[in-house]
Amino acid sequence: MHVRSFGLTLVVGAALLLSACTSSGGSPAASVAPDPCAAAKAGPAHTAPTDWSKAKIGVVTDIGTLNDKNFNEYSFKGAQDGATAIKAAAPQSVVPKDQSEYLKDIQTYIDQSYDIIVTVGFNLLTPTVCVAKLNPGIWFVGVDQAPCVTADGKPDSTFACKGDAATLLPNFITLQFKEDQAGYLAGIVAASISKNAEIGAIGGTTLCAPCVRYIQGYELGAKSVNPSIAVKIAYVTRDFSAKAFQDQTGGKAFADNFLTTNPKVDVLFQVAGLTGNGVLDSACAKGIYGIGVDVDQYVSYPNADKCLVTSAEKHLQKAVADAITAIAAHSATSGSSKFAASIEGIGVADFHDKASLITAATKQKLADALAAMKAGTLKTCPTDCGVGPK
Repeated sequence: MHVRSFGLTLVVGAALLLSACTSSGGSPAASVAPDPCAAAKAGPAHTAPTDWSKAKIGVVTDIGTLNDKNFNEYSFKGAQDGATAIKAAAPQSVVPKDQSEYLKDIQTYIDQSYDIIVTVGFNLLTPTVCVAKLNPGIWFVGVDQAPCVTADGKPDSTFACKGDAATLLPNFITLQFKEDQAGYLAGIVAASISKNAEIGAIGGTTLCAPCVRYIQGYELGAKSVNPSIAVKIAYVTRDFSAKAFQDQTGGKAFADNFLTTNPKVDVLFQVAGLTGNGVLDSACAKGIYGIGVDVDQYVSYPNADKCLVTSAEKHLQKAVADAITAIAAHSATSGSSKFAASIEGIGVADFHDKASLITAATKQKLADALAAMKAGTLKTCPTDCGVGPK
């Protein structure tokens, strides 16, 4: 769950479509959805190298910085690892100044005949789909992206998803993760350190399926330790407004209210990006424990170090490296590559200065859960996996 991720780009596209509807004399005017691929274009004819040590690899991150201790940094490190593994030159990177530069920056690599282009985060999904369709000779790797496409392989802002992206975009690999497994491990930790047998989780929006999966796994993991534990769950919003993932101040206020309503909660899991950093701020101010998300937030958000115990992790670096090595080995397949415990795709972060909280029994529970996940014998998500409350 990237802080500006799952579903946001398509929802914004749909919102723009609705706002484009005008009226005249009380009758709705005909509206035409803007073509999100209007500015995309095909680059020079391109053929994959026969010697992948000569491959050119480029990374287009989301806005922010390259060294963000988060999605941008670990995705780029994965590209570096992948390049090293196939003995290619070090990858190049570009950090867009704003969302208007996503397509332009990807196009620059296309025009320079790059062989593999990695785009980071859901915000870059739409431009990546557009150029992948037009440039079949180039491999595209989308980090934390889940394409919804039309029957002709273009981004679908109506969410009908009538096209099969894996078939229509055979050169596009999307890296997705089993958030419920990482959440399950975090739940084991939370239940094991809770003194009140009451823990909490705050997600950004009910519409974010990865967020919901994290929390569903968290609840199941906690109850595997203590079946009677109370798991209090709340979502900041039920839409994709900025409140969901980009409002740290609002996240703290929301968590403050949540903790007032649920005063016995003594461990709080955030699944809300930047908004969730505010949730961690609230947990620290309240003197309870916090659990981070996606990456090791002890490193990415040191303001929460005093109360952060661990983080539910997506192993972004490994996922990107694996995709690049698979491409060079001619074993890559288009569509979603799901990174799960079975291939070390998820986990929980180091406990750092809270290691003394984690008993030998808890470590064994974590090890047993991981082993069962790898064996495919542990249920970490309910039947309605990824479906949030209405």
